[in-house]
Amino acid sequence: MEVTLSKAQLSYDWIKERINDGTFVPGYRLVLGQIAKELDVSAVPVREAIRMLEAEGLVTFERNVGAQVALIKETEYLHTMQTLSVVEGVATSLSAPFITPADIARARAINAEMRECLEHFDPPRFTQLNLDFHSVLFENCPNPHILDLVHRGWNRMKVLRDSTFSFVPGRARESVDEHEALLRLIESGADDLEIEMTARSHRTATLDAFLAYKSHTKGPTA
Repeated sequence: MEVTLSKAQLSYDWIKERINDGTFVPGYRLVLGQIAKELDVSAVPVREAIRMLEAEGLVTFERNVGAQVALIKETEYLHTMQTLSVVEGVATSLSAPFITPADIARARAINAEMRECLEHFDPPRFTQLNLDFHSVLFENCPNPHILDLVHRGWNRMKVLRDSTFSFVPGRARESVDEHEALLRLIESGADDLEIEMTARSHRTATLDAFLAYKSHTKGPTA
């Protein structure tokens, strides 16, 4: 019994790691036989692992389809991104007076790495760099309550496995250009409200790209 649980945990960890790092994207089919062969175990512990992941909301199971990585819940994504656009915009504007030339240089270095990433596009890596970039701009926020809300928003996006750049790679290139524009605003000592609204529109543009993609894939409705 202990061996079965150990193998189930091994299978669980293996699958979850690939969901979290973007190897298994939303909608990816989890074929028990293939996973069992990869891990050199029977299908029993893999099935148990999938049940555990299903209980966490990371995997769904449908008749005639089987197990697959859960799709992003559009409404939850919408609400999270709307909230994040507001609180991150405020946090960025409040941080602006405390952002040093060294911070700007670090943000530009990250953005340059993001631009290089576009040549051999790696959505999970790009998404992590995107967080690294924005962290430079909002971490100096002097209001700890607003900063906490920003962190919660980003953590929620991780739970939702934000895959916008996977679905809409063209948005990634636009995002890099918008980053530079935002840095120039901060460097120039622009008005707080202008910085806030620019940061907000940058976030909502990503949301709009995702929603446009979802609308297109659904096709016209009656």
